[in-house]
Amino acid sequence: MLVRIDPASGVPLADQIAAQVRGAVASGTVAPGDRLPAARDLAESLQVNMHTILRAYAQLRDEGLIELRRGRGATVCKGEAADRAQLIDAARRVLDAGRRLGLDIDELIAEIRRLA
Repeated sequence: MLVRIDPASGVPLADQIAAQVRGAVASGTVAPGDRLPAARDLAESLQVNMHTILRAYAQLRDEGLIELRRGRGATVCKGEAADRAQLIDAARRVLDAGRRLGLDIDELIAEIRRLA
């Protein structure tokens, strides 16, 4: 799994990393049951502090996307959690697109309700 970060971005590095993992799961690049790189290895390859990776992994664990086990690392959850991650990723893209268009959250919700 290839993760890229932009240190010049205003988005915190842990958030960038979590978003890339979400995207990889949503696109099928990383499948349920797959192991993610060890935090130490990923930190080394990205030249960031290992705690940055651990924060990203904790975010993903809290979302139910990955499971963290001491000594076994991070594994992408199977089934519903992966489907949920795809849905969350799609919702984030809709929110980002809406913001770029100048829509506020109420307008976006109204559009979604109109589609439902």
